Amino acid sequence: QVQLIESGGGLVQPGGKLTLSCVASGRTIIGYNMGWFRQAPGKEREFVAAIYWDGADKRYADHVKGRFTITRDDAQNTVSLQMNILRPEDTAVYYCASPQRLFVSLETSYESYAYWGQGTQVTVSS
Repeated sequence: QVQLIESGGGLVQPGGKLTLSCVASGRTIIGYNMGWFRQAPGKEREFVAAIYWDGADKRYADHVKGRFTITRDDAQNTVSLQMNILRPEDTAVYYCASPQRLFVSLETSYESYAYWGQGTQVTVSS
C-alpha cells in the first residue's frame, strides 16, 4: 500500500521560510511524478508544484513562482518543497501527491493524482 507522509510544517512569520518533505513508502518514487497541493480553510484544494519523474520538468502555480522550489531525491524516496518569502495567504494544509501510473505526463489537476498524504499545516502569521 502506497503511503505518503509529509513533515516540516509549522508556524512562521511573514517573509520567513520552511521546507516540507514527503517520504513515500510501499513503493519507490522512481518513475513517478510527484506533486504538492494545499488547502486553506473554506477553500478548495489547489495545485502548488509538481516535478516530472526524471526531475527534468517542474511546474508551479503562478502565486508561488519564484518563491517555492520542488525537488526530489529518488535514493531517499523523498520529494521536498522549499518555501521562501512566505506570505499569510500561503497558510494552508499542504499535501504531497503521486499519480497511480509510471511515466505519465506532468499534470497540475487534482484528479490526476491517486495517492495523497495526510497533510502538514503551514501557518504564516506575525
